Amino acid sequence: MIWYAALVLAVAGERVAELAVAVRHTRWARAGGGVESGRGHYPAMVALHTALLAGCLVEAGAAGRPFVPLLGWAMVAVVLAAQALRWWCIRTLGPRWNTRVIVVPGLPLVTGGPYRLLRHPNYVAVAAEGIALPLVHGAWVTAVGFTVLNTVLMAVRVRCEEAALASASPAGAPA
Repeated sequence: MIWYAALVLAVAGERVAELAVAVRHTRWARAGGGVESGRGHYPAMVALHTALLAGCLVEAGAAGRPFVPLLGWAMVAVVLAAQALRWWCIRTLGPRWNTRVIVVPGLPLVTGGPYRLLRHPNYVAVAAEGIALPLVHGAWVTAVGFTVLNTVLMAVRVRCEEAALASASPAGAPA
């Protein structure tokens, strides 16, 4: 359980690093006339992601969930792949990436990196991690609960993001 707690804490540290990047990117976006959308759902997203990390530790410890090597190691690989995909997204978007929905008007849509394959690859990383991280140590209730709530939240988030991108796109650019 100690190594699992270390893994969850490492993911929490990664989240702190994301927030530091997002703060810098928010300053850049606002300086360029960036407009924020979706403020209403942002606190729910922060709460859900915090609950995922806490739920992993609480369920695995309190419910005595065992580490099942075949499942656990496979899920560690998925967690690592999700982190790689997330940082590929961050690198591809550069200062446009953010934990908030902030769009700088007039900039063309990014279609390189993972965005040439998927419309919202960062959300694929979030979904994969939300399933895999709890299942590393058998916390299936947390995996299911996060997945259900994240699906609802992502439906709201993607609609918000698509509307923001469409309203800020240059004339004739893909929405």
